Amino acid sequence: MANRRAPSDRSKRPLGAAKLDELALAYVARFATSRAKLTRYLSRKVRESEWIDDIDAMTACEAVADRMEQLRYLDDRQYAAMRAGAMTRRGLGVRRVKAQLYVDGIAAKDSGEAIETAEGAAVAAAVGFARRRRFGPFAVRASDDPKQRERQIAAFLRAGHSMTIARRILAVSPGDDAALAVLDDEAMLD
Repeated sequence: MANRRAPSDRSKRPLGAAKLDELALAYVARFATSRAKLTRYLSRKVRESEWIDDIDAMTACEAVADRMEQLRYLDDRQYAAMRAGAMTRRGLGVRRVKAQLYVDGIAAKDSGEAIETAEGAAVAAAVGFARRRRFGPFAVRASDDPKQRERQIAAFLRAGHSMTIARRILAVSPGDDAALAVLDDEAMLD
């Protein structure tokens, strides 16, 4: 017997400023978010519903976001630091961090410190990426296959790392902990 969903009710539900405020509060309680992401979420809810208040819907969205910011439920600078830290710990590079903060609507004044921190951890993030993917010094055995090396470099680039860092890590032979320590020491000096 197949699982069937009940047909959805396509009529738009009424939505007002009070309900919009409740939706925003539930969203910030559940998710770490930025002002831009919250505003996009509220705008989507307005589009999916029938707006019943006298004030303009988008003005209400901005007012709710302002209120959430005043209550300190939103802090773009802190969100940027949290997001950048999580991404670098996962082994992602500076380019990916910058791109994600841009997508999340974080202004340059709020993302600067987080990006600087990600730049400082660039080599450590790349080494972590190599460890997870078993590239370079973490490979089971050395490989002289140029196609495999190209694929590994491409993986580093997709993860947001620079070509220089990717090549330096992939140049380390498997199990060469001394060369890996030199990479970490050089990162400390940069």
